[in-house]
Amino acid sequence: MTAGHPPSPWQDQVYELLKAGGITQFAYVPDAGHKRLIERAIADNEVHAVSLTTEEEGVGLLAGADLGGRRGVLLIQSSGVGNCANLLSLIALGRFPFLALVSMRGDFGEGNPWQYPAGRAVEPILQAMGVDTVRVDRAEDVAGVVAAAITQAFQGNRPTAVLLTQRLLGAKAF
Repeated sequence: MTAGHPPSPWQDQVYELLKAGGITQFAYVPDAGHKRLIERAIADNEVHAVSLTTEEEGVGLLAGADLGGRRGVLLIQSSGVGNCANLLSLIALGRFPFLALVSMRGDFGEGNPWQYPAGRAVEPILQAMGVDTVRVDRAEDVAGVVAAAITQAFQGNRPTAVLLTQRLLGAKAF
């Protein structure tokens, strides 16, 4: 979504899917790509929205949520994935469920050259740490992909990251 545009219906669908999937912990670093999900989580008294100071804190928070019998999701921007690489070992070695929604930068239509290196590294980093990735480019595909990712992460015990591309979100205007 470019600056100033209202949220798309798929964002509300994703929030409802997450809640229906038993997600009660929303760990996030403030990000325009996740703005609607973050706003909904903060306003919802049935879930806990936790603002992180750095992305890797979210990995530990989700592991703790699982130990407490809860489910969580990590909402981060692609540039924060590199910060999580080391702590993703906790997910792999502890066999914790893991679900992340990653708003991508450094791909289709990106105008900020600083975003390209991190954007290209997202999938290789996640896959090297044992996290399955799936990219979403079209609004009509988001709900089905997120529903599958919830099942994969929590029933299949497969760490999963959904990459919400700039074709879907729109490139930020500078």
